[in-house]
Amino acid sequence: MRHRELLAKDGNRRIGHVIGAVCTALILGGVVPAGAADRPPSVLVITVDALRTDRLSGYGYSRPTSPAIDRLLARGLRFERARTVEPLTGPAMCSMITGIAPHLHGATRNGLRMQEGLDSLPRILARHGWRTAGFIGTWTLKNNLTLLGTHFDHYGEVLNRKRWFGLINSEASCEDLTDDALEWASGVHREEPEKPLFLWVHYIEPHAPYSFHSQYAERLGIDARKRSDLDSYDTEIAAVDSAIGRLLEGMRGMVPDDDLLVVFTADHGESLGEHSYWGHGRYLYEPSLHIPLGLTWPGRISPGTAESQATLLDLAPTLLELLGIDVPEDLVGLSWAEAARGGAHPGERTLCYQAHKGAVHGGTHDSDKARSGGLLAVGVVRDDRKEILRLRGSKHLIFDLEADARELVSRASADSPPSPELMACLASVSEGLGNLDHLAARKLDDETVEQLRALGYLD
Repeated sequence: MRHRELLAKDGNRRIGHVIGAVCTALILGGVVPAGAADRPPSVLVITVDALRTDRLSGYGYSRPTSPAIDRLLARGLRFERARTVEPLTGPAMCSMITGIAPHLHGATRNGLRMQEGLDSLPRILARHGWRTAGFIGTWTLKNNLTLLGTHFDHYGEVLNRKRWFGLINSEASCEDLTDDALEWASGVHREEPEKPLFLWVHYIEPHAPYSFHSQYAERLGIDARKRSDLDSYDTEIAAVDSAIGRLLEGMRGMVPDDDLLVVFTADHGESLGEHSYWGHGRYLYEPSLHIPLGLTWPGRISPGTAESQATLLDLAPTLLELLGIDVPEDLVGLSWAEAARGGAHPGERTLCYQAHKGAVHGGTHDSDKARSGGLLAVGVVRDDRKEILRLRGSKHLIFDLEADARELVSRASADSPPSPELMACLASVSEGLGNLDHLAARKLDDETVEQLRALGYLD
């Protein structure tokens, strides 16, 4: 049964819940602090694969690609300088869920699992009464490749579409993924209306090969007869934006608007020909490192923009503090809860980033030191200064992002040594990877290998 039928049957119960919430607010004299109400807020985390920040109209793009996303971000705290910790889907999403970096959780490459027994945001929330679910629409986030499914009460792997030229059954359309996520949420709400939800939905669009959605061509000013890959990429964003609008509408039909905390972000960006490269994963240039990020919670999070640097590692501590839950000491990210409430914003930090080879087969020569042997580059960013060290050939790069936003001219001279901050980043990542090399790389089945190769993660 799809979500619209479920929502219709659940209408009377929702009305009662809304009336109860309004009465509670009136009795208590206004907004109730997080943790003080009978029912804590539900949390919705929306991630979009390979989404470039500068192709969203809310971030200044000329085409109206993302009206639903724009409306969402305008209602909360929008981050201008957010970055992924690593521009690969599996590592980035494992970091977002656990709150620790890839060289600590172990899933540094697609096809490598996290360590078992790690704590995580959904596990912490489950211990505090939330019902948790993740819905993923891409092969690389399957539980048998990541162990992400073990962190949720329910893990929906929606892989029913042959999106890759009709040949590979490895993905979900944004419409199907939205349907399944809303069906689960509606079912839990119907059976346990007192339970808050933690729902993560990961959309695959606009990942390559950038399908063309003709129904959005006119709105975007695209001539379908002369379309390019960039045009197709933009229609993919428009398609997923429409699905996100429907997801938000469905959730708000079950949960009062001021009882829903929404996170919107991406696993990584996408290089669209910059530096003669299409895709993501192998480099630390801004097109694949820079991501959109926003936090929305009406009445609790003040609308505005954040200019200081942020990463996916900041999400777990921020959400926990906003929800009134103690933040574990091993989470390395920074909480933006005070800033989200309208208080002071954090100052600038020097942050460490990493890039690895795309995927590992397992059971072959690349299983030996699969983690430490897969490291390609590390980088550090502070203010507008980015410094990168590519390990092959010890290539050292320095960019002034304000003066050279496209990262075309490196300011590193032939004899300039890497900074102490960059060397500390390299040492930390290398040590963590070395500590994980005892973990065997699982041999992937032939079907999975072909899926990863089709997605561009295997050479």
